[in-house]
Amino acid sequence: MRFLLITLALISFIFINQIYTPAQKLEKIEFEMRDYDEITLPTGSFIPVITTQEISTETCPEGYKLKFISTSDLFMYETNIIPRNTEFFGYIEKINEPVIGTNASMKIKITKLLLPDGFEIPMKGYIYTSNDNLIGGELTPPADWVKMPHYQSKFQGISWNHRSATLQIRPGGRRSMGTHTRIPAGDQQIIILTAPAPITHTITD
Repeated sequence: MRFLLITLALISFIFINQIYTPAQKLEKIEFEMRDYDEITLPTGSFIPVITTQEISTETCPEGYKLKFISTSDLFMYETNIIPRNTEFFGYIEKINEPVIGTNASMKIKITKLLLPDGFEIPMKGYIYTSNDNLIGGELTPPADWVKMPHYQSKFQGISWNHRSATLQIRPGGRRSMGTHTRIPAGDQQIIILTAPAPITHTITD
């Protein structure tokens, strides 16, 4: 009789364990997944940085490698996902030489970031400008100025009394030669993300 009771208790334990173990395992897996959820920095996010070297269309060729450093902590969901002094790496993707009427311009592409603890995360972005991220490319001043007569007239009674002309200086039709575009070392810039950046690693104090 005692052996029968022990056998029934053992069978009941195995049966109950088979019912509840999958649910417990699933709950444990979900908890572990929640602990490792990554944070995604969305497209269009801005990251303030400073330059670590002078960048010039005159001395730097296309493909020239560059480094920038973040100037402040970037938080998301109360998590410091990009700490101050994080390094960003990129290169000059495109250079347009100066021409008559237009200054030189360039585009700087960002490809990865390096956290202060040495962890590296790939990313896609550019140094931001309102002109489609094109740095420089402004119109140059007029190459010459011309004097144009400006006539003034005054109405007197029932007729117009024409007065002598005055000369005004106006820009001519030609513009001056463009100059090279330069960004000094230590200059403040902004990185804009052109694709979502999954932050798979954060630094905890």
